Amino acid sequence: MSISKYLAILIPLGMLMSACCDRQGKNPFFSAFDTPFDVPPFDKIKAEHYEPAFEEGIRQHQAEIDAIALNEEAATFENTVAALDYSGALLERVSNVFFALDNANTDSLMQQIAQKMTPELSAHEDCVYLNEKLFDRIKTVYDEQAGLQNPLTTEQKRLLEKYYRRFIRSGILLDSSKKQRLMEINKDLAVASLQFGQNLLAETNNYQLIIEKQSDLEGLPPGIIAAAAETAKSKGLEGKWVFTLQKPSWIPLLQYAKNRDLRKQLYQAMYNRCDNDNEYDNKAIINKIINLRLEKANILGYRTYADFELEETMAKTPGHVYKLLNDLWAHARAQAKKEADEIRQLIKKESEKFELQPFELQSWDWWYYAEKLRKEKYDLDEEELRPYFQLDSVREGAFYVAGRLYGLSFEPLRTLPVYHPEVTAYRVKDADSSFIGIIYLDYFPRAGKRVGAWMGNLNEQYKKDGKDIRPIVYNVANFTRPTDDTPSLLTPDEVETLFHEFGHALHGLLSACTYKGVSGTNVARDFVELPSQVLEHWAFQPEVLSVYAKHYRTGEVIPEHLVKRMQQASRFNQGFMTSELVAAALLDMDWHTVTQTQDFDVRAFEKNSLDRIGLIPEIIVRYRSPYFSHIFKGGYSAGYYSYIWSEVLDADAFHRFEEKGIFDPETAKSFRDNILSKGDSEDPAVLYRQFGGADPNGAYLLKNRGFK
Repeated sequence: MSISKYLAILIPLGMLMSACCDRQGKNPFFSAFDTPFDVPPFDKIKAEHYEPAFEEGIRQHQAEIDAIALNEEAATFENTVAALDYSGALLERVSNVFFALDNANTDSLMQQIAQKMTPELSAHEDCVYLNEKLFDRIKTVYDEQAGLQNPLTTEQKRLLEKYYRRFIRSGILLDSSKKQRLMEINKDLAVASLQFGQNLLAETNNYQLIIEKQSDLEGLPPGIIAAAAETAKSKGLEGKWVFTLQKPSWIPLLQYAKNRDLRKQLYQAMYNRCDNDNEYDNKAIINKIINLRLEKANILGYRTYADFELEETMAKTPGHVYKLLNDLWAHARAQAKKEADEIRQLIKKESEKFELQPFELQSWDWWYYAEKLRKEKYDLDEEELRPYFQLDSVREGAFYVAGRLYGLSFEPLRTLPVYHPEVTAYRVKDADSSFIGIIYLDYFPRAGKRVGAWMGNLNEQYKKDGKDIRPIVYNVANFTRPTDDTPSLLTPDEVETLFHEFGHALHGLLSACTYKGVSGTNVARDFVELPSQVLEHWAFQPEVLSVYAKHYRTGEVIPEHLVKRMQQASRFNQGFMTSELVAAALLDMDWHTVTQTQDFDVRAFEKNSLDRIGLIPEIIVRYRSPYFSHIFKGGYSAGYYSYIWSEVLDADAFHRFEEKGIFDPETAKSFRDNILSKGDSEDPAVLYRQFGGADPNGAYLLKNRGFK
């Protein structure tokens, strides 16, 4: 998500544009994109275009801010709040493109530009939200809204409230010395966060496990072996096999490789990323980030950084978050202990059967023996499912669900410019054939792409001068690559991820707001995961599987017996999965509820956090601190709990679909009208009640995870 996401910007450039174009020549950012649907002309944008476009964008935006702040007319919603929301078109345009590519297709030059521009963007943001004259006008509208002859709409009230609070939370009421210190902190935090992410990308890319003996591949499925051979070939190591720290590479080795030493080697490399006391070590950066965040929170009058962050969420306070997490932790830990005992029994049985030396269960053993246990209990092997989950078919399955629920259709546009040959663009139409937006799909790992999966915007939806500006969104992931003779075949986890990110995309695409500051995914962090997580529920419904889950060679629909086994195994290993997730959320909260700046021993702090909750040693927290990019690079600081908070919502929401049928038109329309189209135009708790008729019932989360 780009820095400009929070700058609330977009306005016609007017006379400033012509002067800029004369000065900057053929920079594509300095004129309207001459492309279908106003998509970025990726084929014309070069690295040297970004810096001048950023600088000019900042200059233009500052001029617009000054014009609003110094307007001699009485402050109104339109000439102040709406004007602020619409301001800064050029800066938004270049920011959205640059940060999308810096995450998905970066290189050393892009990283250098990011290092230079990030502190400048931070300083500019502070100039906007510490502008006292601008705030005075915002405050005037805020104070006088109750007495307006023409009352503000619900959306306008929400936008005004967000901007008013944004200025307060940015430090507008502080004295000059505290404002200056806050600006320094913001700049340092922006740079530290950027460096954290760049270190993680480098550490991930620099590691490779090279296997030279075919006997070391025992247990691995043929498709995984072929993929490792192609990875080796691409690195000039033909005749060998290479495994990396990309998820589609390391997880299969942990699940299937009989060689325990290799499993240990790869797993330790994965969970020691950026904790190797080398040039990419993130421990000092974590220290800096945590101490700066606490200082920032204290300057603004908050006890902890979590108190500051949570104020704008549904959870509101650290106490509410800890209660949610601790309640779920009690179920997860008890279940994880049972699962560990089952795995120990399996290890003991195998050791006796094959007269092997017994050993203690370790974290690098869990995936391997859990897969064996799944096979033993449910006669289900994930590799048996892969042939039915061809990437193209799964994508069409997601399109099918969107069509059945919301009447959407997706048309590939092969001639639109893209930023990488593996990216595909689609035009999205509504049931009445009206234009909804554009979505780019980018699904395979590469050296210039950060790990994980995400959704973002190249253009957000909003309305101005009677025109509905439609969104341009993208989904990025790191799924299993195709090989020379096999298409991309996904694991069930990857299928779920595809549906998850597509749910985010639908949230952006179906937005129907007037103002960008509240449109699409610009919602509370613990509400934004509802549209994504709820869509996961459709991925493995028998009715949906029958449409897209077809064998890539024969075209045979996935057999009913496999579907039944999937359903029976759907809650398998939930103790492990929930434990590593909740432990990460609690670790995040512990980092952000510290009350004293200090020189943290990152390893010791993490150990104390996990020991306190009793995480069993056979399970590693999902994200160790040095590579926990959600909280140190992304926007989830004191917010990783959001996935679980939103799961309370999504489990309850899907139950409402199930009651009437998973494609019930009335329920789907209510979800679209009250959730997907509304963005943050109203309080999320109100929006959910408008959809569901009541607050969510947390029992459905426990049921979905097999705890009740």
